[in-house]
Amino acid sequence: MYDLVVVGAGPYGLSIAAHAAAAGLRLRVLGRPMASWRDHMPDGMLLKSEPRSSHLSDPSGGHTLADYCAAHDLTAEHGVPLPLDTFTAYGRWFGERAVPQVEEVTVTGVRPDGDGFLVETDTGERIAARTVALAVGVMPFVNRPWPLLELPPDLASHSSDHRDLRRFHGQDVTVIGSGQSALETATLLTEQGARPRIVARADRLRWDAPPQPLERGRLRALRDPHSGLGAGWPSRLWSEMPWAVRRLPSATRVRIAETALGPSGAWWLRERFEPAVPVLLSHRLRAAVPHDDGVRLHLTHTDGGTETLDTQHVVAATGFRPDLGRLRLLVPHVRTTLRTVGGSRAPELSSGFESSWPGLFFAGLLTAPSFGPSMRFVYGADFTAARLLRGVQRRLGDRRGATTIPRPARDSAPAAQGT
Repeated sequence: MYDLVVVGAGPYGLSIAAHAAAAGLRLRVLGRPMASWRDHMPDGMLLKSEPRSSHLSDPSGGHTLADYCAAHDLTAEHGVPLPLDTFTAYGRWFGERAVPQVEEVTVTGVRPDGDGFLVETDTGERIAARTVALAVGVMPFVNRPWPLLELPPDLASHSSDHRDLRRFHGQDVTVIGSGQSALETATLLTEQGARPRIVARADRLRWDAPPQPLERGRLRALRDPHSGLGAGWPSRLWSEMPWAVRRLPSATRVRIAETALGPSGAWWLRERFEPAVPVLLSHRLRAAVPHDDGVRLHLTHTDGGTETLDTQHVVAATGFRPDLGRLRLLVPHVRTTLRTVGGSRAPELSSGFESSWPGLFFAGLLTAPSFGPSMRFVYGADFTAARLLRGVQRRLGDRRGATTIPRPARDSAPAAQGT
């Protein structure tokens, strides 16, 4: 029986595996390395996060993005956006060096089995594990506006459906959303010869300010400190103190996860976007129906007025929503038993990222309502990997001394533990 099976091989899964391997745990890592980044983000994309916030986590402090760039005669500089392909290659390089072996299989089921779990794969293998860490990324949690759900894929899609946007050359495309994904998708569509527009509920587009110099005067640095998620004290709190977010009341945590670091565009995208992409603000999508060779959108303005818009294709750049109900690889009686955070559909977690089902751990987007918005970004992988490993080690210690089959756990560990 393995000590830990990590399901997922993106930044969080690889970071957890690196820490677990260094600790000597008997380990399996299942998933296609950097799959979401390789398969579900468009060619030409640049990372919004600064390079110094885009490292995967190795307990030795090695295998950083800077190490990768130095080994491949590349640069990763403050204030210079990092190409998607460079980051994807870095993640694969990290996995080859910091993780013993990643098996490119698909996990089809995770179910309790006695004093542990059985993890089932598409190859038919059934792997016995004492603990399981689900680091499945964002793809199970794609958020599509309900008016688009009945439309066929040739008329409506999600921004994560597209690696190559050249298929839209010459087409009229409507992009729904006002965050970085929407704004960058629309810009890339223009640059591929499409005719995109933005439709958004927001009354204005928000753009991030260029990053401040790393070296600044002491007073200026104190007033507006740097952090892994940008400058300013709120960003510093979310990025550097996830343990403090977890101590807040559940309703407050859910609100923070939903609203902090809201939709905005990267500063470097603005000059490419504004001259090229028309924008329709303060409009909500009310209905969408096939019409001629495209889609007719029925929109409602915030002042109560309505209008229709004809387009050939709709791309919903509407992000991802954490929801245990969509995690189909987890058997229903576990999925529906897990304690959740407030009124959300995300699991309540201990300080070591353990759910209310003993031995079942989570990482990434599903943990944002417990630990805050840094869990939506690569930057959160370092905090997660170290804390989750300690949680796994505590659970393994408990189980090695246990004589009974575990039950769903009591409330999360006391706030003083693991902080």
